[in-house]
Amino acid sequence: MTIRATPPQAVIEMERFDLRPVRISDQGLIEYYASDPRVAMNTVSIPHPLPPGVIEAYVKRATVDPRTEDVWVMDGLKSGGAEVMGVISLVKMDRDQSEVGYWVAPAFWNTHLASEAVHAIVQANPLANQNMFASVFRDNPASAKVLTNAGFRYLGNAETYCLARETCVPTWTYSIKL
Repeated sequence: MTIRATPPQAVIEMERFDLRPVRISDQGLIEYYASDPRVAMNTVSIPHPLPPGVIEAYVKRATVDPRTEDVWVMDGLKSGGAEVMGVISLVKMDRDQSEVGYWVAPAFWNTHLASEAVHAIVQANPLANQNMFASVFRDNPASAKVLTNAGFRYLGNAETYCLARETCVPTWTYSIKL
């Protein structure tokens, strides 16, 4: 058995903010925002209420080697913004594909952060993917617009279990060929 080192994540520089690899010091702000029910209810994997240790484990998984998910923080310090405004990630799949996931803290909603972050991840293609996929809850059309603005194409309807809602939720699935 051979264990390969995961290449380091690059910082993706943008005009208003940078996408930088998550750091252990980000844990407190990520936990603060992720504990907001408005964030948790729009993600698959954030439970609500947020149990102790969940974000600590998430950050630890994102900072170890090897990892199956690359996580970037939307860091606005360069333009006088907050150090953590949201998170975007790529979960590695087989055949040079990844699934994109993202959330933005409610204080920064309607500022186009998610659109800029998804567009930057697609343009940078840090994992040299051939395809990226993403799913959004059908009751969150703003997230669907983020994906279509970045060039994702609608694939179809599905449903997935949401930890915070404790039920299956209808989704729209999208993909982009790179």
